[in-house]
Amino acid sequence: MSHDGVGPRAVMRSVAFLTAGVLAVPALAGCSEKDPAGKPTAGQEIAPAERGQIADGGTLRWAVDALPETLNAFQADADAATSKVAGAVLPSMYRLDANGRPQRNPDYLESAKVVDREPRQVVLYKLNQQAVWSDGREIGAADFAAQWRALSGKDTAFWTARNAGYDRIEKIERGANDLEVRVTFSKPYADWQSLFSPLYPKDVMGTPDAFNDGARRKLKVTAGPFALDTVDKDSGEVRLKRNPRWWGRPAKLSELVLRAVPRDKRTAALAEGKVDLAEIGSSEAHRITLAARDKGKGNGAPLAHGPGAALTPGKSLRSWAIAHGSDEEAADEEILARKKRGKAVAKYADEQSSLRGFEVRKSLEPAFTQLALNGEEGPLADERVRRAVARALDREELARVVLKPLGLPAEPVGSHLALSGQQAYADNSGALGGQDTKEARALLADAGWVSGGPVKEEQKEKKAAGAGASKEPAGSEASEASQTPAGSDSDADSDTDEGSGSGEDSGSSGSSSTSDGSDGSTTSGSSDSSSSSDTSDTSDSSDSSGDDGTYIVGEDGKPGDDKPGENRAPALLVPAPLAELQRVALLDQAYVLGVHSQAEKAQKAKKQKAGKKQRIGKKQQAETENQRKKDGPGTSGKVEKNLAHEGRTQFQHGGAPGAYAPKGTAAPGRVAAGPLAKNGKPLTLRFVLPSGPGSQSLRAVGERIARMLEGIGIRTEISKVADESYFKDHIASGQYDLALYSWPASAFPATDARPIYSKPVPAADGSLNVEQNYTRVGTDQVDQLFDQAIAELDPGESRSLVRKADARIWAAAGSIPLYQRPQLTAARTNLANAGAFGFQTPLYEDMGFLKKGAKPQVSPSS
Repeated sequence: MSHDGVGPRAVMRSVAFLTAGVLAVPALAGCSEKDPAGKPTAGQEIAPAERGQIADGGTLRWAVDALPETLNAFQADADAATSKVAGAVLPSMYRLDANGRPQRNPDYLESAKVVDREPRQVVLYKLNQQAVWSDGREIGAADFAAQWRALSGKDTAFWTARNAGYDRIEKIERGANDLEVRVTFSKPYADWQSLFSPLYPKDVMGTPDAFNDGARRKLKVTAGPFALDTVDKDSGEVRLKRNPRWWGRPAKLSELVLRAVPRDKRTAALAEGKVDLAEIGSSEAHRITLAARDKGKGNGAPLAHGPGAALTPGKSLRSWAIAHGSDEEAADEEILARKKRGKAVAKYADEQSSLRGFEVRKSLEPAFTQLALNGEEGPLADERVRRAVARALDREELARVVLKPLGLPAEPVGSHLALSGQQAYADNSGALGGQDTKEARALLADAGWVSGGPVKEEQKEKKAAGAGASKEPAGSEASEASQTPAGSDSDADSDTDEGSGSGEDSGSSGSSSTSDGSDGSTTSGSSDSSSSSDTSDTSDSSDSSGDDGTYIVGEDGKPGDDKPGENRAPALLVPAPLAELQRVALLDQAYVLGVHSQAEKAQKAKKQKAGKKQRIGKKQQAETENQRKKDGPGTSGKVEKNLAHEGRTQFQHGGAPGAYAPKGTAAPGRVAAGPLAKNGKPLTLRFVLPSGPGSQSLRAVGERIARMLEGIGIRTEISKVADESYFKDHIASGQYDLALYSWPASAFPATDARPIYSKPVPAADGSLNVEQNYTRVGTDQVDQLFDQAIAELDPGESRSLVRKADARIWAAAGSIPLYQRPQLTAARTNLANAGAFGFQTPLYEDMGFLKKGAKPQVSPSS
């Protein structure tokens, strides 16, 4: 899980059906010839190449977040680096293909099938006769049995993180010969293919001491294309070398090095040649894209981006004048600033030159981001309120915010339990229904939340007190809470435009800057460490002339309007799209530099068109010409004059509804007449978001969600908390109402998803045992469907039960899947069979560097 992608809704239901608890289940598999699983939303991008095109030898340096704390994948502190090591050095009976579906691994397994169902399920494994451990011993039943005993849960001396599936095994024995392993189950187990991947040697699994401590920093015996060489904490490296006893296709690489590189330092590591492959964020991807674009311009050409891009000829001349002026103190300061700027420009240029040897390979991760609704207490304990929140969301828009700027398919996810392309996937979002503001308001009204109450007075008090008066949500000691009116969505807009990496332009390596340089300025009244929050705090003012980056859509609703009434909606402030701001800046620049021929041509065309309808008098022409002279060269009347003032005059309050929305922007629906209240208490939800540099997109989505909820009268109080405390202190402990985080998609949802969605039960000490169900929302029906699916040995029927469980989960509205997470990878241009893998398990033996003159095949996603 980490924190931070559907077609038309199959079923639309009325409030009566929702409140009555009636569930409409969409058509599932078996009812149609079309496979509801479909295909992956995005293909993998790994620069595939035949092994003959790949050079023999070489070292691949692959960035990981940190060195693995343990090499035992079945311990609680195992992480992604643990999985990479295990995948390269240990057997796996099954691995995932590009569609996220399990496939038999022929290097270890000749066949595996259910040979008996009554009276007990029996699976017979026939092993590859060449499969041996690195010490020369054959892989066999003893290894299977040792792993089963360690993970069965019967012996608590083994410190295991999970035992799902292994607890259903009754016995493991040798088959007709040493190459056969018979596994007998005490209970039917549909996901038996999930077992023994990875498989550890009996030396690791045989005793509690060996299991708990023996495999944390070393693996003496392995059986993969690579073997573990060293784990060096000082250098932050795990070094793998070719396994001389490997019987499969020989590894192309001589060494594979996993190097610990924090996310915010990966640009520098790539530029300095310390890594060849690294997962990156959107800002790093933007820099690499710019480097490739600048490749043909030559090393001497000045860059149009970076720390020197903002230095116009006028600013440069002014800087020179100050540095050589009579004010010695100002001159010294300017000389120092010029030296620093020069170093930054040179460093940035050097990095960009080095980054030209890389390319961005992109796909979608086998994981999805969801909005979690804590149903344990408060307003969200009412299912009607949770459903109202869900019906207020435009999931298509939220997917576009994150994925469209990256050039990835912006499709919302339609299942909690699988992703498009996986066998269990089906779009079951129709069980809840799509975005419907009217339905959402009706659900809230049915739950007793109506306009009125002391909400307005509370807002005035908070406005008068300023940002410091915002109450932090429970458990948010390090948080920064804020009231969230509609608007103030700078992060959201920065992430929706192609300039998502522009924040890198003002800095050099190592920092993963945000696109607009203002991570913290998220909502009005929020306190944040960034300087931009200071200006954000004043955005509650009725005068919006200083609110650069906002525009008005809808009616103002202020007292004194010519159409007063109780149904008047308050002004909806929406961040101006970056494209519009870029247009303003370009026209302003054209005015300053005198590059105005296009503006003049446009004005002439406009005059010619107007002349066909009405003859313009000479007096009016003279006045127009005088105005043009007064405005200066390069202007075309009032439009450019307004734009030259940074767009402020065209973003004033009081205009006609939708008057200032850019062309093609759909005006949102009318917001609710006012905040909602019940029994004198306002409907306010605590929205917890991470504050780290890698969480810009989550914050952008969070602010869009807050604005959507404002439209149905729900206020949100956003708390930005440190990444390291986000899960432990807030999500896992239940100190939130709304939160955004991600779950990986499993090929075995009946096993792996049950702890996430099962109904919480009271523990012996009186607390609530939630397992991994951090929303605290569950039903007996969902649990029963999981139980049936896990025990059903017919694959088609088991998938049908999983899809029914998913429809029930949608209806309960404890969590709302939003989009599949983007997967961006920086790779050397000559590196083949590596990059954005998508669902597929990496084939470590096929990775390598292309021979000179060889070219990779075209990726499916290209």
